[in-house]
Amino acid sequence: MTPTHVRGAVGENDAELPVTPSPSLAGVSASRLGVADLESLAHATHANPFAVLGPHVTAGGELEVSAYLPGALSVSLVERDSDRLLGECTLGAIDGFFVGKMAKPCAYRLHVRWPDGEQIVADPYAFPLLLGDTDLYLIGEGSHRRLGECLGARAMTVEGVEGVRFAVWAPNAQRVAVVGDFNGWDSRRHGMRCRYPSGVWEIFIPGIGAGERYKYALIDINGERLLKADPIALSTEPPPLTASVVADATPFAWHDQTWMAERPGRHAPTAPISIYEVHAGSWRKHGGDDGGIYGWRDLTESLIPYVLEMGFTHIELMPIMEYPFGGSWGYQPLSLFAPSGRFGSPQEFAAFIDACHMAGIGVILDWVPGHFPSDPHGLARFDGTALYEYAHPFEGYHQDWNTYIYNLGRREVHGFMLASALHWLRDFHIDGLRVDAVASMIYRNYSRREGEWIPNHLGGQENLEAVAFLQHLNQVVQDEVPGAIVIAEESTAWPGVTAPVEQHGLGFSYKWNMGWMHDSLSYMSHDPLYRRYHHDQLTFGLIYAFNERFMLPISHDEVVHGKGSLLDKMPGDDWQRFANLRAYLSFMWLHPGKKLLFMGCEFAQGREWSHDRELDWWLLQEAPNAGIRHLVGDLNALYRSHPALHALDCEADGFQWVIGDDSHNSVFAWWRRDRHGREALAVANMTPQRLGGYRIGVPTAGSWQERFNSDAACYGGSNAGNGGGLQTEAVAAHGEPQSLVLTLPPLGVILLMPGALGE
Repeated sequence: MTPTHVRGAVGENDAELPVTPSPSLAGVSASRLGVADLESLAHATHANPFAVLGPHVTAGGELEVSAYLPGALSVSLVERDSDRLLGECTLGAIDGFFVGKMAKPCAYRLHVRWPDGEQIVADPYAFPLLLGDTDLYLIGEGSHRRLGECLGARAMTVEGVEGVRFAVWAPNAQRVAVVGDFNGWDSRRHGMRCRYPSGVWEIFIPGIGAGERYKYALIDINGERLLKADPIALSTEPPPLTASVVADATPFAWHDQTWMAERPGRHAPTAPISIYEVHAGSWRKHGGDDGGIYGWRDLTESLIPYVLEMGFTHIELMPIMEYPFGGSWGYQPLSLFAPSGRFGSPQEFAAFIDACHMAGIGVILDWVPGHFPSDPHGLARFDGTALYEYAHPFEGYHQDWNTYIYNLGRREVHGFMLASALHWLRDFHIDGLRVDAVASMIYRNYSRREGEWIPNHLGGQENLEAVAFLQHLNQVVQDEVPGAIVIAEESTAWPGVTAPVEQHGLGFSYKWNMGWMHDSLSYMSHDPLYRRYHHDQLTFGLIYAFNERFMLPISHDEVVHGKGSLLDKMPGDDWQRFANLRAYLSFMWLHPGKKLLFMGCEFAQGREWSHDRELDWWLLQEAPNAGIRHLVGDLNALYRSHPALHALDCEADGFQWVIGDDSHNSVFAWWRRDRHGREALAVANMTPQRLGGYRIGVPTAGSWQERFNSDAACYGGSNAGNGGGLQTEAVAAHGEPQSLVLTLPPLGVILLMPGALGE
């Protein structure tokens, strides 16, 4: 029960508190509490309520218990185990302040009578310190790997009493209290104690558990009252509500032990990796565009079978860490330890991951350590100081995104971000993280004009603290979470993004190949008549293709902000647009590098993507769109089943140009190989003209199979090709003693392998 007259609105200003002092404080001198103590309790300004509340031994050896329960009618002390009356408390000098005495120490509880009922509850100020010195030391050093277990809200049993321990880092706050439904959002009720010099505040509140909403009410360094969500919250309210929620501490029962022992990351980069990028809120909706979003249970039932049918190896989820503004798509997160309440509980999220793994599908999360939004309930100026962010706006503020930049040079912030990454990888069995906007982290002058940035201590543009953090992150993940991968979205020519840290690299598993993406899409946008003048846009990427371990990304960024859909980028009439898209996707899948494709592109989504509506699933009733979907499924099957197409994705030995200079015909031909001599010949004709009699040299005489043809009728093509297979001729070409005479389909890509049809 809670007093009926206190506030209940989340986020309401704490400046005006319902204080009802007695007419005079003159009589308090006999108490061990002074006037200042009582006034600061009444006004929720007391910096250390543990010093004045709870049990204290008097000079006479008695145990005196003080409780401050504004609005309570009376308070009794009862024995903890039997509820036997130990004594009545007397009302003190201010409303809600009660004092009782016991002749000898005894485990007790408070029997509180409110205007609307009664409750018997343990005294939160009677419990000992719960955070150990080791935890506090590791937090201060930025080396605590499991912050979610020592900070934030954790349901537990202390001295046989069930409740929740709260702990928050706010070293510059003058006072911190926990407020929630359990105390009427009254910041006078549960003031915390500060563990100096760590700056961590803690309290154990008995009688509450999982599901409770809460925030921290702070008086910051400037004396201002703030109401903040928990930075280490493991669960949150669904937006637009902003309270943190005490998470269920019951361990999730995982069933994915076999997957975790053998997942693809353990064999990277030789494993096939084909990723389906998903915005969970708009993949599908209940009842169409205007319906409710799918939660984790819905996605378990529908997304997993779909991805399994399509043959993708992984799902990559755009950020699902709690974020306030839906239009940010999750890229402005505030709760880096909590799955968004939009989609269900943390337990339901864990069940979704478990189901993915049981189906043989990996899960990658987008993770944003580069910036955070300025929402007042979040991390910004958390205790009145630049606690998580750089203080100077030239270092700590992103003008492009109206966000703050983490001060990764501060040990505690470095540790906070590292613990967040490990939380997802370890506690939720996530298979990989894609680190967003790495370039914005590693350059101090990122998107800044001259005079608007501060050089590092060496006078350079590099953010040395962020570089050190990324290197440390990748080392720790490699050492502590075997099989997990970390992918960089890095758009510059920074050297060694995927090189080992010991070789002065950043240590990432993969890097998005943004250059390949820009060049190849630019090439495809040209009218085929003029592609001969842009031939190098498809060949140039192979000059640097093996300088890093690359991933080929066709992501959400390419189908938003007026860029149109992937289909819209293709020139020509409807037939040519679909043929161009089939050719492009085929070129991508047969090109060295791991694959990523944004949802909807696999069936030629017609409209530009919008987070406010679901994908245009009705298009699958149309033959050309169904053909694209069929093609992507077959490309995934081909890519996964033939090591020549994936085992050396990131090594020069896995690729060789056969024809890279036929700009006149806009024809390209190349080998894909593995280390065991298995090989495949890919040939692309990027014009709408069928080319007959095209000779290409091959090393092996005999039968060759046409294992794939993007122009096949089942994909919506014209069915031009080589009848499934053909024989070599003893005519030398391209340095080989044998050759094949091919028919190249219009705007088509074919794949040939040695051996008779059906082998």
